[in-house]
Amino acid sequence: MKKTDNILIDSFEREHTYLRISITERCNLRCTYCMPAQGIPLSPKSHIMTYDEVYQIAKKFVELGVTKIRITGGEPLVRKDVEIVLRKLASLPVELSITTNGILIDRYLDVFKECNIRKINISIDSLNTDKFNQITRRKDFDKVVQNIQLFTKDDFFKVKLNCVLMKGFNENEINDFIELTKNTKINVRFIEFMPFDGNKWNLEQLVSYESIVNTAEAHFKKENVIKIEDEQNDTSKNYRINGYVGSFAIISTVTNPFCDTCNRIRLTANGNLKNCLFSDGETNLLETLRAGGDIEKPIKIAVLSKKKTRGGMDTQLKFTSEELRLNNRSMIAIGG
Repeated sequence: MKKTDNILIDSFEREHTYLRISITERCNLRCTYCMPAQGIPLSPKSHIMTYDEVYQIAKKFVELGVTKIRITGGEPLVRKDVEIVLRKLASLPVELSITTNGILIDRYLDVFKECNIRKINISIDSLNTDKFNQITRRKDFDKVVQNIQLFTKDDFFKVKLNCVLMKGFNENEINDFIELTKNTKINVRFIEFMPFDGNKWNLEQLVSYESIVNTAEAHFKKENVIKIEDEQNDTSKNYRINGYVGSFAIISTVTNPFCDTCNRIRLTANGNLKNCLFSDGETNLLETLRAGGDIEKPIKIAVLSKKKTRGGMDTQLKFTSEELRLNNRSMIAIGG
């Protein structure tokens, strides 16, 4: 395929080679920044993609040029037929990875190896039991920590920890998280708290990219905080502490967006294509697929309609607007 014929290239010449697929809206946690306390209205089961529909849509994207697929949720491992989903996707010529809250991953270690899923992102927002319980509204801290240790000890896997920082809650744990990288080949990723429907976001809670770097430099000394060259299309700014085995990174969607190099598109569990995490528009591919139609045309339209910056919220005023935020889904219904 000529690059000019590639329907995954948008009007800003960004080529979308990375597809994130949510396979469920359900989760066994209730994280405050992700899901409203009362939960969310779930799509009827008949509206959720079957494992074969996930495969068919993914296969089309791979044919069009996608080289990487990440499985997300909700919590993907609560889906009953998740092993079938993973095995079918593993048959495609694509790099397969997964994002999880870590509670159930020990059950699937062998399945991950069978499917060559080496990159595991585990969400954990506090190293303190009480804080973990508070933010997740559950009591699974020990299990998550045990599973992180299990996977980091296995050289087959490349483990990243995702930590959403919130001022007044866990920003005092930045250095503790970085310390985890001292003797373990792990990447800790600090994520700026982002606005979504139902998560009671406000700018005062933001722990910025700059303040995270400053905190690390104050504790570990500036000369020991070393900037690492970022990979192409990387969403994070990567660092390491001199002499440490692992590394840490910052995803600065709010204060330092990386839209210019974005290569990501998202498929929700009910088969809607989102061309941006913050877009309020969606394209229903599942409906077209079930009607026997060709999903290439709606994919092309969706990609070409992608805005240059954060779903059209190209200023901080727009990005922090509660009215615009309510037009988007909550994070759990998007898949991250």
